[in-house]
Amino acid sequence: MNNNDINGITEQVWGQIEKVAWFTAQKIQRSYQDDVVSQITALTPDFDVTQYGALSINPTKYPLYLVKSKNWQQGKKTILVTGGVHGYETSGVHGALRFVQSHGQRYSEQFNIVVAPCISPWGYETINRWNPLTIDPNRHFIDNSPSEESAALMQAIRALKIKIDVHVDLHETTDTDNSVFRPALAARDAKVQAQWSIPDGFYLVGDTDNPVFEFQQYVIENVRKVTHIAPSDDSGRLIGVTTEQEGVINYATKALGLCIGFSNSDHATTTEVYPDSPLVNDEDCVLAQVASITGAIDYVLQLSDT
Repeated sequence: MNNNDINGITEQVWGQIEKVAWFTAQKIQRSYQDDVVSQITALTPDFDVTQYGALSINPTKYPLYLVKSKNWQQGKKTILVTGGVHGYETSGVHGALRFVQSHGQRYSEQFNIVVAPCISPWGYETINRWNPLTIDPNRHFIDNSPSEESAALMQAIRALKIKIDVHVDLHETTDTDNSVFRPALAARDAKVQAQWSIPDGFYLVGDTDNPVFEFQQYVIENVRKVTHIAPSDDSGRLIGVTTEQEGVINYATKALGLCIGFSNSDHATTTEVYPDSPLVNDEDCVLAQVASITGAIDYVLQLSDT
């Protein structure tokens, strides 16, 4: 391994040997089939469940699914919910499923609903941010993407040939971002990575080019009903980025290849739940994800009524 430590920074970026060593060190820690696929297939009486691909590492074990409302109409606005872009961010996956189970039929009266509950199932099982090739899917929603997770979803959504009006992408910011994943990134790229305090609470990441201030604010207020909003640090930032309003920062989503960038939706946001907070439990985190989705949809409904 050229004297590289996969947990430390050296002067040399990882080559194939180091990437294989990282992959070999990963362990299955939970079951995608038991935890996720079983819930997806249970939705078939009320929703259209379609397989849009499978991960090449094990196509049988890692099928990829979309859940769509049955009364699909070209004239309706369309809501896209994506979960598990980073497989280790558990409440994103289960928040997407809970939304469909609890609210999907009600909202499908006014909207087309399409949900991708777990975009990175290998990452879900191994509790990883990266895919098996040490690629971060949420930096590769781009043309000719090297991330098969990202490429498969983009192809599936574009095949619908419909405008995405609202896109909510469900994520978490965890303590392991600083203790595991950013050190791994530093080692892979042989580059020191900035560290910051992990925000204690929920926050959103909007789009610098289309910040939709009032939309983000509406979502924050809806989530506030179920959990606390992350305060900015002493420099007025969250994860090193200037806070635009309470609980909201903006990224250049298209330039960075983030999931909400590819859909070109009018109203898009990335959620960030903090599951390691002493103030919440797993159920609180799932409910926060659901509240972010319902808040986003209710905001658009409110616009329709004015």
